[in-house]
Amino acid sequence: MAAVSASLSLPSRTPELSVRKMSILNKFHSVASRTHCNFDAIFKPSTLTLFISTQRPHAHIKSPPRNTIRCLFTGIVEEMGQIKQLGTAENGGFDMKIGAKTVLEGVHLGDSIAVNGTCLTVTEFDTQLSDFTVGLSPETLRKTSLIELEPGSLVNLERAVQPTSRMGGHFVQGHVDGTGEIVSMDPEGDSLWIKVKASKELLKYVVPKGFIAVDGTSLTVVDVFDKEDSFNFMLVAYTQQNVVIPLKKVGQKVNLEVDILGKYVERLLSSGFVESIKSS
Repeated sequence: MAAVSASLSLPSRTPELSVRKMSILNKFHSVASRTHCNFDAIFKPSTLTLFISTQRPHAHIKSPPRNTIRCLFTGIVEEMGQIKQLGTAENGGFDMKIGAKTVLEGVHLGDSIAVNGTCLTVTEFDTQLSDFTVGLSPETLRKTSLIELEPGSLVNLERAVQPTSRMGGHFVQGHVDGTGEIVSMDPEGDSLWIKVKASKELLKYVVPKGFIAVDGTSLTVVDVFDKEDSFNFMLVAYTQQNVVIPLKKVGQKVNLEVDILGKYVERLLSSGFVESIKSS
């Protein structure tokens, strides 16, 4: 994992949360409904600044969009990027501009980049300004922790793997299954124990010593606490310096993606696959 570029002015902590999910979604829908109007406004009192521009900045594009589907990740974060801008797009959608360097190497329009574990598509990029833009749908805002981001927030970034890439973590699709809530953060030496509360629907796929992606970071589950609807994991010093999880606080949300293999096994068992094998 690469360290964050010195050219990004990175705050030591994630900005305080002051925006609730429904208020942001209401703003999104109210602006998106006016598809023929141009605005230049900042919504208040929300601390999430929505920049609405009548013109898009010029992007230095190396090649036209491609239809190649590449959306598989390893959960090994390549770098931490910084949110530069959040706002409505000209088409009524919602755009997020992120400052980064490593993930821009060899980037093309239409490429997939995981942002805090959420697979998003590059719609613009500028290698000179070291940033790229992705689009967000209302469903993405509802189902992920991206709703809590503000300008200045740090995010985990990883490019989709290629056939020649090393599989350093585990199979991560970038399809967030849901969010969890950090309930405790306890240091032990130079390591950090983190406990996350999750829904029972997700927790049934979480097993001790199994994989889970937390904000796009491939981690090993240490223990599962069924009575508390939670699980924990440990971050070593190196990981703490290269992912956004330690910058969060108790009560904040994290994106969770469980191991896809558990879902396949559940599906096979529920379909009567085992019985069909026994009877054959």
